[in-house]
Amino acid sequence: MTVEHVNGRKVGDLMLYALSTCQWCNKTKELLRDLGVDFNFVYVDLLEGKEQDKALFELERWNPRGSFPTLVISNARCIIGYQESQIREEFGT
Repeated sequence: MTVEHVNGRKVGDLMLYALSTCQWCNKTKELLRDLGVDFNFVYVDLLEGKEQDKALFELERWNPRGSFPTLVISNARCIIGYQESQIREEFGT
């Protein structure tokens, strides 16, 4: 699976499942960058075949509705949708 990485302050293992055409996904990614945190992300819509199936399977473990964006935090919990205040509270300085 093609996962991209953004360097920053380590606050746990963050994985953002996103769509390349989703404004809320892009806003979430930009917010994480603005907060300066280290995270990984994958554009699920740009994957094909088994890679896309795997990404959707992993996403739906955390978010059964399969909606975007979904931010998985240290394989323990997740934030679904663009939740600016929740993300700022979780990772803000």
